[in-house]
Amino acid sequence: MYTTEFLDLPPLQSAAGEVHLPGSKSISNRVLLLAALSHGTTIVHDLLASDDTRVMLDALRQIGCSIDETGNTVHITGLGGRSPQSPAQLFLGNAGTAMRPLTAALALLGGEFELAGVPRMHERPIGDLVAALRQLGCQIDYLGNDGYPPLRIAHTQGVPPLALARPIQVRGDVSSQFLTALLMALPLAAATQAIVIEVVGELISKPYIAITLALLARFGIVVQHDNWQRFTIAAGSRYQSPGSIHVEADASSASYFIALGAIASSASGQKGIKIQGVGLDSIQGDIRFVEAARAMGAMVTGGPNWLHIERGAPGVGWPLKAIDLDCNHVPDAAMTLAVMALYAQGTTTLRNIASWRVKETDRIAAMAKELRKLGATVEDGADFIRITPPAQTGDWKAASIHTYDDHRVAMCFSLAAFNPARLPVRIEDPKCVAKTFPDYFEMLFSVSRVAIDSIPVICIDGPTASGKGTVAAAVAQRLGYRFLDSGAIYRITALAALRAGLSIDTAHEPRIASMAQTLPVRFEDGRVWLANDDVTEAIRTEEAGMNASRVSALPTVRTALVALQHSFQQLPGLVADGRDMGTVIFPNAPLKVYLTASATCRAERRYKQLISKGFSASIEDLRADLEARDARDSTRSVAPLKPALDALVLDNSTLTIDEAVEQVLVWWQERQPFAVSAQG
Repeated sequence: MYTTEFLDLPPLQSAAGEVHLPGSKSISNRVLLLAALSHGTTIVHDLLASDDTRVMLDALRQIGCSIDETGNTVHITGLGGRSPQSPAQLFLGNAGTAMRPLTAALALLGGEFELAGVPRMHERPIGDLVAALRQLGCQIDYLGNDGYPPLRIAHTQGVPPLALARPIQVRGDVSSQFLTALLMALPLAAATQAIVIEVVGELISKPYIAITLALLARFGIVVQHDNWQRFTIAAGSRYQSPGSIHVEADASSASYFIALGAIASSASGQKGIKIQGVGLDSIQGDIRFVEAARAMGAMVTGGPNWLHIERGAPGVGWPLKAIDLDCNHVPDAAMTLAVMALYAQGTTTLRNIASWRVKETDRIAAMAKELRKLGATVEDGADFIRITPPAQTGDWKAASIHTYDDHRVAMCFSLAAFNPARLPVRIEDPKCVAKTFPDYFEMLFSVSRVAIDSIPVICIDGPTASGKGTVAAAVAQRLGYRFLDSGAIYRITALAALRAGLSIDTAHEPRIASMAQTLPVRFEDGRVWLANDDVTEAIRTEEAGMNASRVSALPTVRTALVALQHSFQQLPGLVADGRDMGTVIFPNAPLKVYLTASATCRAERRYKQLISKGFSASIEDLRADLEARDARDSTRSVAPLKPALDALVLDNSTLTIDEAVEQVLVWWQERQPFAVSAQG
C-alpha cells in the first residue's frame, strides 16, 4: 500500500490482464456483525482486509466475541444471546458500515457504550437512526452535536421495556444504512412477536437493503417486505451461524476495473480486463454498474464469479457514449461513471445521488471540483452532477487531485491517467484507499501498460560516502517509487555466482552473464533481497566488495546487468543510485543529481559509522583513502566518476540527510506540470 503524501501517475496507455478483487466492504462488515450476534461459530472466508473491517473486528472483540484470524479467513464465535461486555469505548474510524449497525445492535443488547470515530464520522448524520431507536425506548445520548456521533448508550440496568406494538418508523431518504442497522438489530427483540419497520419517504440505495436481506436469510432471519416500504421480521427470530460463509468481491471496487476495460485500449497480444471474485449473479446492487458501462459502450461478458471487459470498437463503443442515468441503484459505483464521462462524447448526467453528500465527504462537491481541474465542464445540484468532457485533446489539464480522505475519490481519478493528452495525474493522500482496497494502486499498475520513456527516473550519483544511497532510498520512499542500488547489483551478482558454484572469472563469464539477466533482486524497507533471502548483510562485507569489482571487469556480465537495471524502470517511477545511472543506464532521466561533499566531511561521516558499529578508525586515514579512491574512480576507463552534463550538483557538506532529500524533492516538483496542492 502506498503511504506517501501523494502519488504521481504517469500517462498510461493501455491495459490488459486479470485482477482478483478484495472482498466487499458492505458484505464483510454485515457478515461480521451477524456472526457476532449468532449462536455458534462462523468461519468467514475471503473477508476484506481494510480499515473499516479492522475497526469492526476490534469492536467485536471489545464486546466479548471470540475472534481468530488467519489471513483473510476469520473464525467468530458469537454472543449467542449473552450480554456484551461493558462498559466499553468503541472507536469506529470513518466506517458507516460499523457505526450505524453497531449502534442499533448494542442499544438492543444492553450495556454502557460510547461510540466515536474520526472527525468526518462526527459530521455524518445518525439522527434518524437514533430517533427510531428512541421510539423503542432505547436510551441514547449525543456526546457532541445533536444528530451526529459520538454517542453514548446508557442501559446500565439492561435493555428497558421496548415499545414494539406499533411499527417503527425510519427515514429512508438520507442513508440506507439506518434501515440496515434496524433490520440487523431488531431480530434480537423478535423472540415472541413480529416486528414491523416502516420507511418514511423514498428508500434510497435499495440494492444495499437487498444485500442485508439476503445475508439475514443466511443467518436464519426471515424478513418480508412490501414494496420496500414496510418490513416485517418474523416472530421467533433467532440468529444462527450458517457454519461458513464466503464474502463476494466488492462490486463497487469492480467498477474501477470495468471502467478501465471500457476506456483503455488492449495491450499487445492481450484483450481486455478479466475480474475474478464477482460475477453477473452477484447479490450486490452495484453489479448493475455493468448495465451503465454497457450503455456507454463497454463490451462486458461474465459468469458466476467473473467478468470480462473490453473497449468497444471505434465508432460503436469508442469514444464512450454520454448517458443520462438515475443512479439510485448504484450509488457508490456511480462515482466511477463521473470519471468515465471524461471519455464520452457529449454530456453525461447522473441523477438521484443526494446520498453522495453525506458520505465520507460531500462527494458531489468533491467530484465537481476535481473534474473541473482536469478540464471538464461540470454543473452540480442537490442530487445531480452533469459532466461535459474537455472539448479537444489540448483542453485536458494536468491536475493534482485532492482526495478528501475518501477512498472512492482516489480510485476514480486514477482512471484520468489514461487521458488522450498523455498528461500525468497526481493523487494526493493515496493511502486513503486502505478503507476498502489497500492494494488498489498496485493492482492498477499490474494491468496497466505505458511507454517506457513515460515512466519517470531520478538518478542520484556521487563519490563514495557522499550519502547518495541514503538520500536516494529516502527520495524513493517519499515518492512511492521503486529504488535501485546499482552498487548492490554487482555485489549480489557476485554472491549469486558463488552460491551457484561459479568462480568469478572469464571461464564462467557466459554463465554468470546469463544468470545476471534475471536475478530476482528487490530493495524493500532498507533491506536487499535475492528472491526470498535477505542478503543485506552478506553483500556489505569487504570480500563482497572485492568480488563485485571482479564481476564489473567481465564485459558480458556488465552488459547483462545493464538490462537488469533497465528492468527496474516500472510504474509508478524509479530512483536509481549509482556510478553511471545518469550517464549510461538512464541517460534520458528527467532529473539527475550529483551529490558531493568534501573529503573531510565524508571521512567524518564514515568515521562515525565505523565507530558506531564498534570498529576502530582514523579520520586522517579515511580521508586519504577517500581522496585516493576519488582519483581512481574519476580516471578509470570504464564508467568514470563524473556528473552527467545535465546533472544538478548538490554539495551536502553542511546538509543533513533530510535537508538533502528535501532539495532533491524540490527540484523534482519544479519539473512537474501541476502545482503542489495541499487542499485541492
